[in-house]
Amino acid sequence: MAKIKPADLDRIKAAHQDDGKDWIKVGMSTCGIAAGADKVYEAFVEEIKKRNLDIQIKKCGCQGMCYSEPSVEVRVKGMPDVIYGKVDKEGVMKILDKHVCGNALVKDAIYELRTKR
Repeated sequence: MAKIKPADLDRIKAAHQDDGKDWIKVGMSTCGIAAGADKVYEAFVEEIKKRNLDIQIKKCGCQGMCYSEPSVEVRVKGMPDVIYGKVDKEGVMKILDKHVCGNALVKDAIYELRTKR
């Protein structure tokens, strides 16, 4: 195995830097997929495309909150980062309508609120 050089670390860090864009991450770990995260992800992709929204949709691994799957983390400029839990297709619509487009939290689905970045 090759040694990791400082330039390699810089490249990796740059690839993971926050670019300032809004995003939605769907937890796609085993427990998430078993709870329907793949369907939630596809619903987000479809609705974002249909509405022509300027927000990235990403897959991520385990967030350590198996009890809340499918879980979705949302970052929208000017708002706290939020992890919503037990998200289904109806939840996808609420998150897009209220959080992404309306800049309001979907209070009945919040599992974690992150105010510092």
